[in-house]
Amino acid sequence: MTRQDVIDALAAKTGLTKKDSTAFLSTFFEIIGEKLAAGDKISFTGFGTFEVRERAARDGVNPRTGEQISIPASRYAAFKAGKVLKETVN
Repeated sequence: MTRQDVIDALAAKTGLTKKDSTAFLSTFFEIIGEKLAAGDKISFTGFGTFEVRERAARDGVNPRTGEQISIPASRYAAFKAGKVLKETVN
């Protein structure tokens, strides 16, 4: 399912125009990104939780050359599905 498919489904289910659905979805993603960048945890009861997790620095190997490299620490966005979503999928 693409972004446009989600916009079309959102417009069909809510009665919003596609323009309004596009604005809603863009704003929603923008808010999620801003809050995660600030280190906040976002929880939708029953659906799931978005949060930022830390990945420690580590040593790795360049697969092309076999050379040892140092991979710096980083942060990444993670999602944990909630009970209702898990039950819906299964």
